[in-house]
Amino acid sequence: MPNSLTSAGARLPLFLASSSKYRRELLERLRLPFACENPAIDEALRAQEAPRERAARLALAKARSIAERHPEALVIGSDQVCALGATILRKPGNASVSREQLLALSGQTAVFYTAVAVVGVQAGLWKQHVDETRCVFRRLTAEEIGAYIDAEQAFDCAGGFKVEGLGIGLLEKIEASDPTALIGLPLIWTASALRAVVSPPR
Repeated sequence: MPNSLTSAGARLPLFLASSSKYRRELLERLRLPFACENPAIDEALRAQEAPRERAARLALAKARSIAERHPEALVIGSDQVCALGATILRKPGNASVSREQLLALSGQTAVFYTAVAVVGVQAGLWKQHVDETRCVFRRLTAEEIGAYIDAEQAFDCAGGFKVEGLGIGLLEKIEASDPTALIGLPLIWTASALRAVVSPPR
């Protein structure tokens, strides 16, 4: 990452509107000082809302929630929605739901919509982006799914698997423009958005 981004970013407070350890670890790759705050917004499903629109809405809502507390800062909000056709697969939370989701994903293609918003109230900044990642799953047996759940309990991950861990073995292929998006935060776009703010062209 260019030194100009690091030095300029240090002069402008940066917040990540998330309690996710995965997003925190991803943003740390940019080596910018930042703080995390939990936006605690209402994430209830809305009738007839498409997965892509839901991800974009929640990412912006998270960023705005923290930006209202810190109007002088830049705030990054992100949200991810896993869709199997029109069905949204949320974080399973337990082994039973995880097994149901992985059985449904067997031999299918899931689309992960990872949205990010960068908001700065005083800076007058409102930037948004939605990244799409397609995960093509192998045909999985019940035994394979059970063994995976025993080995890696990805109950806090949409779809019930971790691509950065053993879950990569459940897939035939991934179609993506940014490999970090599937983990939870599209760093290519995020770095570009921040660079445009803290290091404007001369």
